[in-house]
Parts: sequence; C-alpha cells; structure tokens
Amino acid sequence: MKRKLSIGLLVVCCISTSVMAQSAAQQKPVKVEVRMIDSSYQLFRDGKPYFIKGAGGSSYLNRVAAYGGNSIRTWGTRNGQQILDSAHKYGLTVLMGLGVTAERHNFNYNDTSAVRKQFDRVKADVLKYKDHPALLAWGIGNELNLQYKNPKVWDAVNEIAKMISEVDPVHPATTVLAGINKREVDYIKEKCPYIKLLSINTYGGLAGLPQQVRSVGWEGPYMVTEWGPTGHWEGLQTEWKMPIEETSSEKAAVYKSRYEYSVERDREKCLGSYVFLWGQKQERTPTWYGLFTEKGEESEVIDVMHYLWTGRWPANQAPHIYSFQVDGKKAMENVYLKPGVYYNVLAVAVDPNSDKITFRYELLPEPTKVGEGGDFEERPKAIDNPVSANTNNGKASLKAPATEGVYRLFVYITDGHNNVATANFPFYVRN
Repeated sequence: MKRKLSIGLLVVCCISTSVMAQSAAQQKPVKVEVRMIDSSYQLFRDGKPYFIKGAGGSSYLNRVAAYGGNSIRTWGTRNGQQILDSAHKYGLTVLMGLGVTAERHNFNYNDTSAVRKQFDRVKADVLKYKDHPALLAWGIGNELNLQYKNPKVWDAVNEIAKMISEVDPVHPATTVLAGINKREVDYIKEKCPYIKLLSINTYGGLAGLPQQVRSVGWEGPYMVTEWGPTGHWEGLQTEWKMPIEETSSEKAAVYKSRYEYSVERDREKCLGSYVFLWGQKQERTPTWYGLFTEKGEESEVIDVMHYLWTGRWPANQAPHIYSFQVDGKKAMENVYLKPGVYYNVLAVAVDPNSDKITFRYELLPEPTKVGEGGDFEERPKAIDNPVSANTNNGKASLKAPATEGVYRLFVYITDGHNNVATANFPFYVRN
C-alpha cells in the first residue's frame, strides 16, 4: 500500500513539476513605462496606471498583499527567481536591485577590468530575469553616492542603463541615491543620459523631499525607495553620543504624517514608494528600522501602512506605548546608573482593542562595531536576567550591570494577536 502511495505521489509531483515548468516557459514580461500626462509623470504597467505602494524587503510577502501593498524592492539578485515567483504568486511586482558595488566597499572605478567584470555580471542577471512577469524595474546599485569621491561611478551606471534599454526595453532602469543634492543630480544629468527615473532613500527628510527634488534641478520622475523612522544619524543623542530611538508609536505617527505630506501629495513627479524595512534587522538596535520583531510580531507602523495603502485601519491594532522610563526619567535626560543597584522601570501602554497586554524586557550592551549605509551589524548578546517584573502592569525592576559601560533596555509589549509595541532606553553605568 505504501509503495503504491509513493508511486502515486511521485507521479503527481512529476506532473506538478512539468506544469510549473511549462507555466514558467509560457511567462511573458509585462511592459512597464513612464508616461508624461499633462505635465505630470505617471507609471504604467500593462497599459494601466500603477502607483507604487511598496515595501523594501522580501519577507512576509503575503502580508504586503493582504495589507494593500503592490510591490517589493530588493537590493540585489540573490534568490532572484524565488523572490520573483513568490511576488507573482501574491500579485506583487519587484523593483529588482542590481548589485553594483559602492566605492566605500573598496571598489576602484578607475580599474577598467573590474568595471567590465561587474558590467558582465550585471548583464547576465538582467538577461536571466528580464522576462519574468513580476518584474517592475531595475535598481542599479544602492546609495552609490554615499562616501564616494570618484564620479566615474556614474559612467558605469550609465553603461548599465544603456545596456538595459537595449536588451530589456520594457522595464525602466533607475539608480538609488542616499538623499539628493545638486552635485549628484548634475553628475547624473551630465553622465547618465539613460537614467530618466531617479530613486531616493530618505528618512527624516521625507516630508521636504518634493521641494528638495525641485530645488536641486531634477525635472524628471522619481521614486522613494527607502523611507521610515527618523534615522539614527538625524535625531537626538545622549551625552555619550548614542542615538535615541523613537518608540514604535512615535514612529507610526511620523510614518503617517511624512508619507501624507510628501508621497501622497507629489503626484506630479513621485511614482510611489517602498517603506523600509519590511522585515527585521540589527542596525544600531534590533528594532530601529524593522517593522517586525525577530518573532514576526507587527508594530503599530504596520497598522499605519495598512491605512495608507487601503484607506482603512485593520480590525485589530497594535498596542500603543505612551512612555518608557528608568528611575523616573526619560531617555533624553542622559541617565547614569550605578553598578549593581536596582532601579524602577515603568512602561505605560494601552491596547486599542482592550486586549490583555504583556511585557517582556531585554538588556543589550551597545554594539561596539556598527555599519554605515545599512551594512551588516552583529546583534549584541543579551545580558541574562537583568529585569524582574512581578506584574503585567508595566512596572519592573532593573539591576544595573556590574561592568561600567553603555547599555540599552528594551521593552516589547504584546497583545496576544501577534502585535507589538516597542521602546528602548539608553543609559550609562558608572561609579
């Protein structure tokens, strides 16, 4: 009986594989183009207007679609086929990143051999994925203008864009900048005639982006390819130069206001955006940029994105945190603690659906080695049992570490429905 069942499953699997292969072979690219209509730019896909409601990252694609998003962005072609297929499954498109190495990663754009080798690799990726129906556009590099000196990088970008226009004329090419200023715009206008669409990563400056784009002389269309909370380089700092992170509720408020003030209002030039980060990563902290925890819990920002994408709030929303204090003080008060001494901790939060909320805490040393421009950072190892919480009312007791140094206390407030509020508190332990 088992043998017959195995043979049957084998036949079904073979048939399914054959059907999938046949389906993939029959897939055709979907034409994407930028049109100018009455002095305004608009993206069209398959002949229909297409405003990008996107998320940066390739995690939780089912949730992007379920919450009203229509596109995702990658930073390279790793697992490209799998990502394109998954996006297609959920009715999403992909702004596919092309791995062009930044000068700050020790790439020499005076080395013609290295530039040619990179070009050939990128061309192979374009040829490999250009006919996939989920493909929306190509993103040539990411933040190539960050900490760079050699303008020859734009020659390389233009050569790639020119190649794309020849081998894949149905998908536009763009390059992604860290912010925008007149020098880069002038270089691109001069050296990159094949770049007609600009992409910009911005955080605290999102609200002023439409005006800034015009002031630096970019007259064409643009996309916002990363936007999110106030960046760790933009906000308040402690006396010991550690950035102070917004709570998840503070982030939700700035995501909503900045998006509505910029992306929604600039339909003349802006083709849409990709919120950052649809996933989780360590960058200064484990909670700064990710809209999810490592457990996949969703912050209040996800509720905001659901509203911005659909015009409706989700039925069950994340907890809202009002305050997080240590020793009766707020993070901006530059709190110094004594080694081994116990201090009161208070987190004030409510759940909009009156769900029962629970509190968990984590104490991390500040990372000693950090990246720039989103480069990899190692997550600090948590300190065992630093917090005792006898109740679920947000009150706890923190025992300051015995070793002098800088630390950060995190609170995660959950509602039993995979929703979470987050906050953290930087402090300095010294005698």
